[in-house]
Amino acid sequence: MTDSSNRKLIAFGLASALVGGAAGAAGALAVQLRGGQAIHDYIVSHPEVLPEAMDNLRRQEDSQALAGVRSLVDKPFPGAVLGNPQGSEVLVEFSDYACGFCRKSIADVEELIAARPQLKVVMRELPILTPESTDAARMALAAAAQGRYAAFHDAMFAQGHPSAETIAEAAREAHLDMARAKQALADPAIQAELDRNLDFARQLGFSGTPAWVAGGQLLSGAVGLDKLAAAIDGARH
Repeated sequence: MTDSSNRKLIAFGLASALVGGAAGAAGALAVQLRGGQAIHDYIVSHPEVLPEAMDNLRRQEDSQALAGVRSLVDKPFPGAVLGNPQGSEVLVEFSDYACGFCRKSIADVEELIAARPQLKVVMRELPILTPESTDAARMALAAAAQGRYAAFHDAMFAQGHPSAETIAEAAREAHLDMARAKQALADPAIQAELDRNLDFARQLGFSGTPAWVAGGQLLSGAVGLDKLAAAIDGARH
């Protein structure tokens, strides 16, 4: 067996062991590598397979978490999209207007959008930090109903911490029709969307913001431009 074959087998076996129990996976590997000692010796000589195994495990866990909900997570609340609404590349962001790390990630998302004409960023409002976060998220979805989501999103983050005053100012800067916004805020669909996003976050194992779904991968935190781009590109392979 070639070194490349051994490497792939070890990486797969370690991931299987972590997911389904070490005994069964080790037994299978022992047969294919002619003895359990070969597993130990190979790992000692090639410790680089451990990150590969963990990467395989992460992919398996992400796939399991996304099973059954991927198409729902990718479908935005009407209008709650940045970038190209018809784009073939999809990045999902769970965000909270009180989240400093979400604010930090704005530049990364803007750069991705500028570089990728086909990128659709599905925004999922996840107001978990403060009561004012919920008020800001509700107004963002009301803005989406007017086709002004991006304008409100940018203005709200620029305002800083959400409050009654900063939300109202962001709405003014986004040129919202406040009569229409108040009508939209009374629509049960907005609360249903927030509840749905919280359910998605729980199912996907997200406990904070920002959180991302990209190329079948689940990412948490302000992971940076390079990781987001690599995850999006991963959907092509």
